[in-house]
Amino acid sequence: MIELSTVIRDLRAELERAVAAAEGAALRFELQTIELEMSVALERSAQAGAKVRFWVVDTSAEASVASASTQRIRLALQPALTGSETTYIHGRAEDHEE
Repeated sequence: MIELSTVIRDLRAELERAVAAAEGAALRFELQTIELEMSVALERSAQAGAKVRFWVVDTSAEASVASASTQRIRLALQPALTGSETTYIHGRAEDHEE
């Protein structure tokens, strides 16, 4: 299983490589809404103040985690390049986050 934040981080890196590769190309593609659909498992720690973590389930491992709380989710991400006028929400990463 892979943490949902890692999936999104890796997607961002792939898109940044694609944007860089398109520099100077005669044919370019406009970046539109990106939709992801995946199975996720929820992990909740029993400790006080603990947070829920989302893990993306590999389709080959889906049967083995069927007893866990798995859900299908769909995310729609609207990408924007640095310098756009979109307002972003951000904050400091927790120790366990990247």
